[in-house]
Amino acid sequence: MPLSPGGTVPGRSRLSFPPLPFSSRRRRGRPGKGEPSGFPGSGGFQGTSLLGVCAARVVSGWTSLLRMHSKKTAVRYYVGIDVGSASVRAALVDGCGTVVAHAEQPIQIWEPQPDHYEQSSADIWAACCSVTKKVVCGVDAAQIRGVGFDATCSLVVLDKQFQPLAVNCEGQNHRNVIMWMDHRAVSQVELINATQHRVLNYVGGAMSVEMQPPKLLWIKENLQESWEKAGYFFDLPDFLSWKATGVTARSLCTVVCKWTYTSDKGWDDSFWKMIGLECLVKDKYEKIGNHVLSPGEAVGKGLTPEAAKELGLPEGIAVAASLIDAHAGGLGVIGADVKGHNLPCENQPITSRVAMICGTSSCHMGVSEKPIFVPGVWGPYFSAMVPGLWLNEGGQSATGKLIDHVVRGHVAFPELQSKAAASAHSIYTYLNSHLDLIKKSLPVGFLTVDLHVWPDFHGNRSPLTDLTLKGMVVGLTLSRGLDELALIYLATIQAIALGTRHILETMQAAGHDINTLFLCGGLSKNPLFVQMHADITGKPVVLSREVESVLVGAAILGACASGDFASIQEAMVKMGKIGRVVQPNHEHKRRGTTMSSAAPSILQRGPGFTSDGEDKHMVVPKKQTAPLRKKIHETPQGEDSSQGKSQEQQHVTQCRVFLCDCCVLFALTDQLFGPMAVFIPKSPSSLYKPSLAPSFQHPLELLHLPAITPDFRNCFAPLDPDPVW
Repeated sequence: MPLSPGGTVPGRSRLSFPPLPFSSRRRRGRPGKGEPSGFPGSGGFQGTSLLGVCAARVVSGWTSLLRMHSKKTAVRYYVGIDVGSASVRAALVDGCGTVVAHAEQPIQIWEPQPDHYEQSSADIWAACCSVTKKVVCGVDAAQIRGVGFDATCSLVVLDKQFQPLAVNCEGQNHRNVIMWMDHRAVSQVELINATQHRVLNYVGGAMSVEMQPPKLLWIKENLQESWEKAGYFFDLPDFLSWKATGVTARSLCTVVCKWTYTSDKGWDDSFWKMIGLECLVKDKYEKIGNHVLSPGEAVGKGLTPEAAKELGLPEGIAVAASLIDAHAGGLGVIGADVKGHNLPCENQPITSRVAMICGTSSCHMGVSEKPIFVPGVWGPYFSAMVPGLWLNEGGQSATGKLIDHVVRGHVAFPELQSKAAASAHSIYTYLNSHLDLIKKSLPVGFLTVDLHVWPDFHGNRSPLTDLTLKGMVVGLTLSRGLDELALIYLATIQAIALGTRHILETMQAAGHDINTLFLCGGLSKNPLFVQMHADITGKPVVLSREVESVLVGAAILGACASGDFASIQEAMVKMGKIGRVVQPNHEHKRRGTTMSSAAPSILQRGPGFTSDGEDKHMVVPKKQTAPLRKKIHETPQGEDSSQGKSQEQQHVTQCRVFLCDCCVLFALTDQLFGPMAVFIPKSPSSLYKPSLAPSFQHPLELLHLPAITPDFRNCFAPLDPDPVW
């Protein structure tokens, strides 16, 4: 359901139970951030909204399920509560990681102006209580051992009496949450990054506007009354554990990943003083947390009497230190036993895996035994997800939300809605089927040979760390029909998958050894999305048995807090289960006339396909090439000018340079291949590799490689004596 400016996301609570035998049920994406609904695995294909709540399903097997469990006196249950962007979910999970019951309820979102997204902590807590009561209804309270929370990394503001404080100019105190995806603090994050403080080394070299320090600085500079009255600033996961226990302890996950805390040195006083928030230091960090617990560690004395009554849970049961939603999703999938599935990560350490939690946005969670500093990727964070291991977190700020935006904004969307409803399918299932109809004998990926999307509609989180980047679509025609809508939908998914590959390649270049991708979240229910990620990354994709992997991750926290498992690692192995494996389709590799041997190094990979050759021809933005500009026209050592020209250069007859707000376009004319184009986003922070393509037949590809070969630069030199880089 799209966000309504200044409005809410309407709806009502939903409750669902899986049939027997146990089967996976999951509806959402980046944990808590919604997704295109109606994908396989959600108990049907109801619904067509990205941020909406999927339809509930009540199954008659529930009574039999409880009877079966009641015969086993050792059965124990754990409650996982997950707060996403648009809804709250709860699940009752047993010790084997099976989701026994699941309920969800929407929460309100306000968008008072562009890039401002706000919520209400009271509304969120009320939804937590509602869904939790539903999933534990009829269950013996003695069998419920613990509860775990996860939530989006949104900022909650309370006064000294723990009452909500406004985060808006309208003074509406009930709107006291600045959402994770809020980008109001652009100037504040620029100021913070300009300090080049050492704490930025642990966030990929540049802080994101989605983190908490720039939001705190924005409140101080723009809402003086709220700033003066503020008593406590919570990350949303920590707010939930406080509501449940009355203890203001923070999770190591939240403060390390979003607040600049480090597990060995704690807070860095000099950072807060440098950015003008020295008042937080003077209060001995009481406002942002001076008691930090590891995820899964028991908080206080468990549920308070008041919270127990509101949640419908027994008083005093264990409450775990919380996790950010993406990290809970990683916990729920990355540790599963993979034996017998013929995966490259079998008999390999967990460090060979990356968990991708994909929904409204996507997160890419990779762990390592030693700290790895990856340019443009958050971390390394010690013990932020898996105790004892370092975490790097890549991400894309808009994935499911981008797909929804592109599809719903197309002129043919009403036609799509009508035809999908008539066929009793979701809009995304219908689009996937429509692509199969129009692809004929070619692989589906070939449909977008002349249609390409640059997916940074909401800026780039990783690895370019440039929130000013904008989206771009190349190859549009005058067509207004359903075919074109299906193609742009496909191109958007391919662009997202190429972004994932860019992140993985950047992590691998820095020292990660990754061979398998574990997906969870709402977008993992879309078979096209999953297959494109397998094809484009060239790695097998593992899907969890329980699509509700984020809730399983939250339940793992409760299980550890209860003492029923000795460690997070033990709970991960026992409660995480593999469902299905999707292999890359190597038959979709481009061959024959689509790639000429005359220029194998620059006619590189198309959407979702790989090449046997490696392209090391790179282009970098102008600011980074200043020392190299003199060398652009130099003849390679030991060769005269004619010998120094590559085969590609000899065929180029024209080159023109075009500029726009978001990119530089080099338009070439080649004697052999015809019109060719290179798109280079205007960002001063990263290296880019373009794919040159006949008639725009290949999309832009990105790699983090330092090579800039003279041959490629000289392609432009004879035609443009001072090219714009």
